[in-house]
Amino acid sequence: MRALYLLVFCCWISVGYSADGRLSVQGIQADTVLPKAFLIGEHEAAFEKLSIQHSTMLLSACGDDMDAAYGKWWSMIQEMEAYSNLIGYDLKGIRAWLNIFWEKDGRIRHIAYYLKPSSKLVDLQELTAFFTSFMNHYSFPLITDARYSHYGSASFPTSPRRVQAPPKENVTGKPLVKDSSEYKK
Repeated sequence: MRALYLLVFCCWISVGYSADGRLSVQGIQADTVLPKAFLIGEHEAAFEKLSIQHSTMLLSACGDDMDAAYGKWWSMIQEMEAYSNLIGYDLKGIRAWLNIFWEKDGRIRHIAYYLKPSSKLVDLQELTAFFTSFMNHYSFPLITDARYSHYGSASFPTSPRRVQAPPKENVTGKPLVKDSSEYKK
């Protein structure tokens, strides 16, 4: 019985919360607080605990309505892009897997991310700082009875931009590509 109490006590002191509500995991990295945004794989034990605490999936939190869950996810990704434009941070070309952990009131608690191989190369400290700043200014439009999470993908820009077509003629006035009518002569 003493062994059981000792095990419970060790588990109790190994995980706690800091004053601002962030998960603190002692013994994994000496007395550090789990950052608001981090790379998937950096804080594995804390990530696992976070996943357990946020076991409700976004789809379930939306009453199993796929259109509602996707609409809210897509809206958040677009808000992320709009925020990046507002502060002058370039997300264009970034493709990432995101695992978002929300509080019951829709505040983002943590963002875990990993860049896809097809993503442009970016300074990860700057991207982490961007995600942290975004979290401080955004609230997800869903209030539930339980903390929830979603693992998804994001690619920026969110909507394709029209590329200007090159002029049909070069500076000499001749077409760049021969028209089939020229071959009939």
